Amino acid sequence: MKLTLKIWRQKNNKAKGELKTYPIDGIEGDMSFLEMLDVLNEGLINKGEEPVVFDHDCREGICGSCSLQINGEPHGPDRLVTTCQLHMRMFNDGDTIVIEPFRAKAFPVIKDLVVDRSSFDRIQQAGGFISVNTSGNTIDANSIPVNKHDADESFNAATCIGCGACVAACKNASAMLFTSAKVSQFALLPQGRIEATERVLNMVAQMDKEGFGNCTNTGACEIECPKGISLENIARMNREYLSASLEG
Repeated sequence: MKLTLKIWRQKNNKAKGELKTYPIDGIEGDMSFLEMLDVLNEGLINKGEEPVVFDHDCREGICGSCSLQINGEPHGPDRLVTTCQLHMRMFNDGDTIVIEPFRAKAFPVIKDLVVDRSSFDRIQQAGGFISVNTSGNTIDANSIPVNKHDADESFNAATCIGCGACVAACKNASAMLFTSAKVSQFALLPQGRIEATERVLNMVAQMDKEGFGNCTNTGACEIECPKGISLENIARMNREYLSASLEG
């Protein structure tokens, strides 16, 4: 395939960025989107030009690093896949593809297509964990019965990889789906109920502090999420937050 790429180039968070056009050919349908960018960068390096900076790690849909806005959609036109799992057969010969970083105040651009998503880390640090007594009187977690439905729902919430697609898809750049997934992961389990009140209050407070917007109730976050995290988690977090607020 021959393609025209319009890629966001920006030296750093202070510099003014712009879309630059790059023609590319010889792209096979079985290539992943990141492999296509590798081909582009190899050509740029051979010509003595600076390669396009983009984030990646596992390239297996696990780490969430490869977060790109492709033709206006987080992770591109496919569903339930990350950018590294997106294949070029989703595009046609002669297509123009616009590639940008995720846009959010809380995701400042580092360079080109790479953004700083450490705001997600700080939300998790605020309460996305359980404290375990290791004084010698610990109880084996497997000895605590857990309802099968609750265990399944907790596991589904835990599949969130923190890629930020929910934020990029939301017109308010809301992190409600991400935060609610981390809250639900523990709120559904007996091990997580001990700190439930403190957890949801702290995580929501940190989410607001980071500058994320409010939920729009449009559902774009669930549609664009590569792991299919359900909007039910937002409803659960709202219930948890209301209950915690009343207790406080």
